[in-house]
Amino acid sequence: MNTLIRIVLLGMFMLTGAVQAADPLVITKGTDRATPIAVVPFAWQGGTVLPDDMAEIIGNDLRNSGFFEPIPRQNMISMPSQASEVIYRDWKALGAQYVLVGSVVPAGGRLQVQFALFNVTTEQQVMTGSVSGGTDQLRDMAHHVADQSFEKLTGIKGAFSTKLLYVTAERFGVNNTRYTLQRSDYDGARAVTLLQSREPILSPRYAPDGRRIAYVSFEQKRPRIFIQYVDTGRREQITNFEGLNGAPAWSPDGNRLAFVLSKDGNPEIYVMDVGSRQLQRVTNHYAIDTEPFWGKDGQTIYFTSDRAGKPQIYKMNIASGSVERVTFQGNYNANPKLSADEKTLVMIHRQDGFTNFKVAAQDLQRGGLKVLSDTSLDESPTVAPNGTMLIYATRQQGRGVLMLVSTNGRVRIPVPAAQGEVREPSWSPYLN
Repeated sequence: MNTLIRIVLLGMFMLTGAVQAADPLVITKGTDRATPIAVVPFAWQGGTVLPDDMAEIIGNDLRNSGFFEPIPRQNMISMPSQASEVIYRDWKALGAQYVLVGSVVPAGGRLQVQFALFNVTTEQQVMTGSVSGGTDQLRDMAHHVADQSFEKLTGIKGAFSTKLLYVTAERFGVNNTRYTLQRSDYDGARAVTLLQSREPILSPRYAPDGRRIAYVSFEQKRPRIFIQYVDTGRREQITNFEGLNGAPAWSPDGNRLAFVLSKDGNPEIYVMDVGSRQLQRVTNHYAIDTEPFWGKDGQTIYFTSDRAGKPQIYKMNIASGSVERVTFQGNYNANPKLSADEKTLVMIHRQDGFTNFKVAAQDLQRGGLKVLSDTSLDESPTVAPNGTMLIYATRQQGRGVLMLVSTNGRVRIPVPAAQGEVREPSWSPYLN
C-alpha cells in the first residue's frame, strides 16, 4: 500500500494536531533562565476541603509555558494571602521576581477566589482579581488565574483554559481493542470520554468555535467522517462515499470541511459546505493528494502530495486552482500545519539519507527548516493557540504517550492520560 494512503487509512495514530501559533515555532534549548515566581498556597475558610490545590495548578501552568520557574513551596519563608501580608524582603531573599497570593472563601454554595500579583523588585501590586464557581470548577478557576497572570506579565494571552482531544487504544486480546476519543484539560486532567468504539477512531479536529469536532470512524467497518457536538454528544455522519473518507480539516469560519475521498478512483481533496452538504473537488491529479490544512484566508489549502515522486507539501488557491510546491528539503514532508501568523509550517519530515521521521518547522519567509523533535518516534504535533506550548505523541517504555514541551525548550513533561496507547492530540482554540 502506498505510504500516503497508509497515513490516512491505516496510520490510526498519526499526525493530526491543529497548529495555531502566534510566532514562528522554533524550539531552542532555552539557555536563559525562566523568571522565578512564587505562587503561594491560597488560604481558605469555612472548613471546605478543596479537591485540588489551586496554587499547585497555577504554578504548573506557569511553569509549562516555559516563561516562569515557580519557587518550591518548602523554600517559602512566609505564606501571605493578601497584600498587607506580603513582606518583600522575604521574597527578594529567595530570588523571586513576582509573588502571587490568594484566598478561597465559600459564598452561597459557591467558592469566591480573590488573588493578587506583586512585583518584588518594584514592591508594587501589578494585578488583582476575583473569580467564582462551584467546587467542581476549582481547576477552571485556577486555570483562569494562571491565564490572567500570564497575560499580565508577558502580554500574551494565556492558553491554560483550553482543552485537548486525543485517541486511546486499549488492547484486551487478539482482535479485541477498544478505541476511545477523550477530551481533557490541556494538561490531561479531567479526561472525559466522547466516544468509544471497537473500531479505529482517527483524526479528531476541533472546529474554530470549539463546540464541534470532526473525526474519522471505522464503526461501519469502513472509514466515514462524523461531526459531533461536544456538549450534547449529538453526532452527524457527513460522508458515506465508496473508498477512502479521511483527514477532515475545518475552514477558518467553521462552515466548510476539507477532506480526502477516493470515490473517483484516486485520493483527492474535496471541500464540503457543512450546512448544504454541497461538495466541491479541489484537486485533480493522478498522484495522491491528502492531509489538507486551511490558510486563514479560507481560500488557500496546504496538502501532502507525491506528485513529484515522493511526499511533499503543496498549497493551492481554491478559486484559481493554482498549485505551488512549498517544501524542498528532505525526501519526505507530510501532514502540514500552519501557524496562526502563517509564517511557519510544521510538518513530519525525513532528511535525505535518514530513515527516521521527525517533527520539523519551516520558515515560510526565509525558507529555513529546523527539526523540532529529538527522538525518532515523535509524531502528531499540536500547538497551543498562543504558541507557547506544544504537545506531541511519542513512546515511553514501549507505550504511546503524549508529551508537552514549551516552545522555548525549557520544559518537557508527560501529559497524564488513561491506560493504553495514546495518540493523535488536537489542541482546542480559545474557548472564551
